[in-house]
Amino acid sequence: MSCGEPHETECSEVLDHLYEFLDHEMPDSDCTKFEVHFEECSPCLEKYGLEQAVKKLVKRCCGSDDVPADLRAKVMGRIDLIRSGQAVPEHDLPVSADRPAEA
Repeated sequence: MSCGEPHETECSEVLDHLYEFLDHEMPDSDCTKFEVHFEECSPCLEKYGLEQAVKKLVKRCCGSDDVPADLRAKVMGRIDLIRSGQAVPEHDLPVSADRPAEA
């Protein structure tokens, strides 16, 4: 997505790293670049506002649920694999109705 206007930081870069910005997982210098971009680009600001609202809703509706430690460890391990570009082992994927369990 792009608004068609030139920006110092491209819309695609902002949208690719939007969750890192929302979760405060990026350096302050990058946060500043994103904030400047949002001041200049209403489509990206709108997308940011929408994602921020969804994040708040999920936290409000699900934030008090306790997550089992082993589930949290599995999810974090999977995220680390994906971020590093490694393939997720198929035997770790959950069983679904259209994919029967292996014997």
